[in-house]
Amino acid sequence: MRVVVTGAAGFLGSHLCEVLLGRGDEVVGYDNMVTGQKENVDLLLAADGFTFVEQDVTEHLEVPGPVDGVLHLASPASPEDFAEIPIKIMKVGALGTANCLGLARVKGSRFVLASTSEVYGDALVHPQPETYWGNVNPIGERGCYDEAKRFAEALSLAYARQHGVDVGIVRTFNTSGPRFRPADGRVLSTFVTQALRGDPITVQGDGSQSRSICYVDDQVRGYVAMLDHPGVVGPVNIGTSDEITILRLAELVREMVGSTSPIEFVEGRPDDPRQRCPDLSRARQLLGWEPQVPLEEGLRRTIAWFRVHA
Repeated sequence: MRVVVTGAAGFLGSHLCEVLLGRGDEVVGYDNMVTGQKENVDLLLAADGFTFVEQDVTEHLEVPGPVDGVLHLASPASPEDFAEIPIKIMKVGALGTANCLGLARVKGSRFVLASTSEVYGDALVHPQPETYWGNVNPIGERGCYDEAKRFAEALSLAYARQHGVDVGIVRTFNTSGPRFRPADGRVLSTFVTQALRGDPITVQGDGSQSRSICYVDDQVRGYVAMLDHPGVVGPVNIGTSDEITILRLAELVREMVGSTSPIEFVEGRPDDPRQRCPDLSRARQLLGWEPQVPLEEGLRRTIAWFRVHA
């Protein structure tokens, strides 16, 4: 296949490109390098079949030749980004998604949108099925990301209904693995970095809020499965039901690092979800997908990468 991947220099995007190249696909990767990492691009350029375009996807996309798939992963996605570049986030969710859908329409391609569990907001239903409409604060600090993704989903379905674009939507849950930006503000990268440095591990609130952390290899398999199942629209949750409290995650990271860092409780972020765990029924039924890497193994691999790169 010949596939376009936006956000190719990012955490998830670079892993996805690597898997597609590994199975023999040709990949055209786009990234504006606002949060993408040069080392990820260098790694991909070392493989056969990869072309990199440094461009913001809010600008018109012109890809010569045939395109079999467009996978739209471009978007800053960390709490630090929500505070610092909210307009960029909203533009890539709106204009960037429109440009990617337009490319898929012109090329007759399968289109896969990287959506997020953030569309569920501070969920009142647990675990979260795709039929749940969510509990999102549209004007809070997180709203720039949550609403950008909700709009991107709605726009994707509009293109499917009006123009017949073959659309698939993946809702990504929390992920572990190599290539995180160490200072991006996400809970796992923060905990691992703090533990390795011997700094206090800062737990927001009382730590009773939960997350379900899926290893990146499993997450990417979900995207590839969605690409390879034309006609499956979704949305489909891709994550793990391995639920853990934030406090227990901090303790586990400290144990696995071998750190003496104290745990320090700090004020929580506004609209921080209390519970986050996917219902995986659709992923199993529609894509034949299951997570395979246990939580602790995913953390072990993540920590090993941070020891070298943090």
